Amino acid sequence: MTDKKIALITGASRGIGQACLLQLAEQGCYVIGTATTEKGAQTITQLLAGMGLSGEGKVLNLSLKDSIQALHDELKASSQLPQIMVNNAGITRDNLLLRMSDEQWHEVVNTNLTGVFHMCKIFSKPMLKQRWGRIINISSVSALMGNPGQCNYAAAKAGVIGFSKSLAAEIAMRNITVNVVAPGFINTDMTQDLPAEQREAICKNIPMGRMGKPEEIASVVAMLASDGASYITGETIQVSGGLL
Repeated sequence: MTDKKIALITGASRGIGQACLLQLAEQGCYVIGTATTEKGAQTITQLLAGMGLSGEGKVLNLSLKDSIQALHDELKASSQLPQIMVNNAGITRDNLLLRMSDEQWHEVVNTNLTGVFHMCKIFSKPMLKQRWGRIINISSVSALMGNPGQCNYAAAKAGVIGFSKSLAAEIAMRNITVNVVAPGFINTDMTQDLPAEQREAICKNIPMGRMGKPEEIASVVAMLASDGASYITGETIQVSGGLL
């Protein structure tokens, strides 16, 4: 039990999720970060403890409704249901459409879109009772501009935007905001694995001439989670260095 606002961040073991975890913790939240493995959850707990920040890691399989429900029940039992939720976790299974398997399609949609549906449906209920909440869903500029080889990912992330706008309209009267952050190309493990020439080509298409930092996404997430953003809902904020 804590007097601090509780923030739940999925996919918090690295990259954008970890940056969101740390910024919200530094702003005074008790943060709960999820990872897909016990080792990942322990790493989150150790990271926060090592930095003197309040929070812990939990295991979550976003593609399984039962896993989401189990996390909810565990947090409810310990009086740690979140007032702030950042749905960041996601996967890619890139392939050209004509080569894309049904499994690659369903795996991405189940995790990146259906997972957000279950998270919001299950965790928004206590927010409705408290009449306060912040839900921030992470999409992508791929949802807005498309990206070859990512029909599954772009479709799921575009779905997150439409879903979030609809949910925002449904629960705004309960003082709960629902917004989307759409990152561009961000310097994470995923983009660091790209060949140098591909990274260079990407940067040439970005007006600011560089990839973004995870902390630059986290700053927008933290703003949307704050009291100062109480009149912003149903919005999609691009953080892409002018790419679109």
